[in-house]
Amino acid sequence: MKPDSRIFVAGHRGLVGSALVRRFQDAGYRNLLLRTHSELDLEDQAAVETFFAREKPEYVVLAAAKVGGILANNTYPAQFIHRNLAIQNNVIHASYRHGVDRLLFLGSSCIYPRDCPQPMKEEHLLTGPLEPTNRPYAIAKIAGIEMCWSYNREYATRYLAVMPTNLYGPNDNYDLQNSHVLPALIRKMLEAKERGDDEVVVWGTGSPKREFLYSDDMADACVMLLTLPDNRYDELLAKYQPPLINVGCEQEVTIRELAETAQRVVGFTGRLRFDTSKPDGTPRKLMDSSRMFELGWRPKVRLEDGIHRALEDFQTKRQSVSWET
Repeated sequence: MKPDSRIFVAGHRGLVGSALVRRFQDAGYRNLLLRTHSELDLEDQAAVETFFAREKPEYVVLAAAKVGGILANNTYPAQFIHRNLAIQNNVIHASYRHGVDRLLFLGSSCIYPRDCPQPMKEEHLLTGPLEPTNRPYAIAKIAGIEMCWSYNREYATRYLAVMPTNLYGPNDNYDLQNSHVLPALIRKMLEAKERGDDEVVVWGTGSPKREFLYSDDMADACVMLLTLPDNRYDELLAKYQPPLINVGCEQEVTIRELAETAQRVVGFTGRLRFDTSKPDGTPRKLMDSSRMFELGWRPKVRLEDGIHRALEDFQTKRQSVSWET
């Protein structure tokens, strides 16, 4: 990529998209194509086609998606599959029609089987049943991977699917009904501390294991992939079929350990109560990120340091937004 390359970051206001914008700007890229949902509805095929025809992006990072935690996935399964399929179908097809050079399709570790061998390797895709609580979302993301691979094979496109582990950081979603576990814990801990509560309730048993990656580390991985020399990038597409690469830190903690770390960072001194009537989700999700490590990328932000930064982000946002507690 050149400093004036036309780069479309789909979903630039979200957790990953905003991190990408920061990284691109820091690296001197000055021709970012950014549109809010009100300016461009990615579920509207005609609108997406018009945008690509007019703006002619050379590089695309598809970070836009409907996302959420266990409660949101269980409550809105039809929205999770329909909206995500619509977004990725429109953007990937328009990218092909208008000659996009490279596209990164961002997915999720939930694409792998519920009882997947650990750590989860890319070749484990489609080798077993999915976790029921996020099956619609996972199937949509699997379809996106297959779409990238199919277009590469039929149309000689250069699309790469990038699967991050659990992400957190600035511009995360802190809505207690729809958020992922870490931003929910940060908000619960802080508000309980401010109210003087003596306990915080955490969903599940606390035993499932997860790994967490700071969003700016994920953005660094994406920028590295987009700026690889042509021969290295094309080697990835030829070597890995489907064209899939995991991005994680290969370090995991239990949900109990995560809650205790968030409690320590926030300074909440009450007790944690685990509600075992709530679902745990997949028992363990540790990703094998050796493909990314072989390229020279490594995460930089430690979990506790990242939670400190996320807490600061949440506190800043509360000052400008009305939150229901």
